[in-house]
Amino acid sequence: MSIDDQMTVDERRKYLRKMQKRYHRASHAERSRLLDEMEVVVGQHRKSLTRHMHSSLERKPRRQQRGRTYGPEVDDALRVIAESMDYICAERLTPNLTSLAKHLAAHGELTLSPLLLAQLERISISTVKRIVARTLQDVPRLPRKGPRRGNSATRDIPMRTIPWNEKEPGHFEADLVHHCGPSTSGEYACTTQLIDVATGWSERVAVLGRSYLVMSDAFQRIDRRLPFPVVEIHPDNGNEFFNHHMIRFWNELFPGVDLSRSRPYHKKDNRMVEQKNSTLVRAYLGNERLDTVTQTLALNQLYDKMWLYYNFFQPVMRLAEKEWIQEEGKPSRLKRRYDEARTPFDRLCATSAISQERRAQLETLRNQTNPRQLRRDIYDLIDYIFSLPGAVSGITEDVHLTLTAHTSQEKDTCFLSQFMTGPNQKTLERRGQAR
Repeated sequence: MSIDDQMTVDERRKYLRKMQKRYHRASHAERSRLLDEMEVVVGQHRKSLTRHMHSSLERKPRRQQRGRTYGPEVDDALRVIAESMDYICAERLTPNLTSLAKHLAAHGELTLSPLLLAQLERISISTVKRIVARTLQDVPRLPRKGPRRGNSATRDIPMRTIPWNEKEPGHFEADLVHHCGPSTSGEYACTTQLIDVATGWSERVAVLGRSYLVMSDAFQRIDRRLPFPVVEIHPDNGNEFFNHHMIRFWNELFPGVDLSRSRPYHKKDNRMVEQKNSTLVRAYLGNERLDTVTQTLALNQLYDKMWLYYNFFQPVMRLAEKEWIQEEGKPSRLKRRYDEARTPFDRLCATSAISQERRAQLETLRNQTNPRQLRRDIYDLIDYIFSLPGAVSGITEDVHLTLTAHTSQEKDTCFLSQFMTGPNQKTLERRGQAR
């Protein structure tokens, strides 16, 4: 009998209760045959089965409860690791516990022993769920907080969906998150977000307004920071993405890029970026109105730190398989299986899309970064953003002050500036071929 075919305790007791009635009515010879049958079905010793036939089969509670397998050291380590990863689910956290523990220990956030490391290697997902839920009961959590018509610029842009099993990095879903509060009047900040389907790599840039001036500047910032080339850009049908100026700009910045769009009124065509709009933008900023130059600049400082935190330290799970299951008498259902959780940077390094030189630079950056301190910096920046005053009625904000050319001093002090070395090599090669 294979392990998968073995009965559970309740199933075994249910079977024995039915056999007990037959056993008491049977003769001596028939009882022997019944015991033989029960030995084969249940897999227990004959003497145990005989005792079961002459006793109550109701399950009794343990006289003494089992002791804890993992001590307070594991609780403390999981509390620190879960906090550093912003309390991601146990399915994403557990496969990376040992590497995260070693990284945090290198930055002085944890004290590791061989016993603790061995326990973190063998601990199960369900145990991590229970321990994290128990240790974080009193920890304050981050509050979780109309369709557009088509335009002439979209007539030649095909409608499609990037396949969920896309293997090549560079296929980006794009969207814009509005920080207008209850009113859409006047200029206000927006977040331009791109999500790579293959690796989960995420990019965010804050812009003031939705003009071609600020949108083109946002994509130039993203191009300087991306460690791999853009193959496809897939937004919704918004005018901020699809106008003649932006289409011309994309063809100049990303020569040969594939432009595609989602179907109107079908958010699932951009399902990955729509999910990240909730977890990586709204979850931090809610629905508050942000409408000044100072707030926009602070948002970009926040997104610089989130770029490092979520791409290098936050493991993500990727859909590996879909299977339709049809059971008799029941409607069919879709079963999804996910691969082991890995960070977007680790997924990127498993491909040939990143050069060895850039990979070494980014690995150095990750090793020098304390993720727990980085998370504290992120929350401090959020508090700072909400402490800033909003726009004054009658005074126009100058969007030029938010552009890259006017924030050189800020860029010089940015901790990512040494790694923002301009367009990647493959993009430059394609530009040369286009010329």
